[in-house]
Amino acid sequence: MSSPYRHLRQSLWQTKTQELIAAHPLDTTEIVDVVLQCWGSIFRTKIGGRAQIGVHVFPRPQVMGTFLHELIPLEFGDRYPGIWRREEASDEHDMVYIPDRSKSVEIKTSSSAGRVFGNRSYAQPAKSRKKTKSGFYLTVNFAKFGDSQDRPKVTKVHFGWLDEHDWIAQRAQTGQRSRLGNHIYGSKLLPIYSPAQPT
Repeated sequence: MSSPYRHLRQSLWQTKTQELIAAHPLDTTEIVDVVLQCWGSIFRTKIGGRAQIGVHVFPRPQVMGTFLHELIPLEFGDRYPGIWRREEASDEHDMVYIPDRSKSVEIKTSSSAGRVFGNRSYAQPAKSRKKTKSGFYLTVNFAKFGDSQDRPKVTKVHFGWLDEHDWIAQRAQTGQRSRLGNHIYGSKLLPIYSPAQPT
């Protein structure tokens, strides 16, 4: 997949990202609505029919992220059957746009204040992976249980386009995580929800 930022100066990335988002089939207002709706639904969930999340059980951030990862594509699939669906094959993005796969979306979640991470494979050459890491990304940051006395909240939502070379692997050979450079935030991943008082 050719990068839309190819031959563009970094100073023009934000403008290009705004163009990509404007042309994308998902509206950013609806994206935020779905994210917040799915987040709220997690706290209405009961495990084993009796243990309510946030009341009786307090999952780790990885588990909360997994819930979002599953619920967001399901919600868009329910809203737009035959147009959006969750991934069904290992070479697909998390959320598949059936009419045009290039508009499909990868989802990343994190309890970090404002950053998201991938596993080390995100920074590996494409031939060593099953699917491309270039494309549209929806990222969600949230607070974790114990950060305050209140129920954890969504703190940031970003949307945009990442190229696979934007991911930087940890230097240590034993490191299992990859990150994005600071210059990516605000230029290729744009904030679409960042409230002063998160809800």
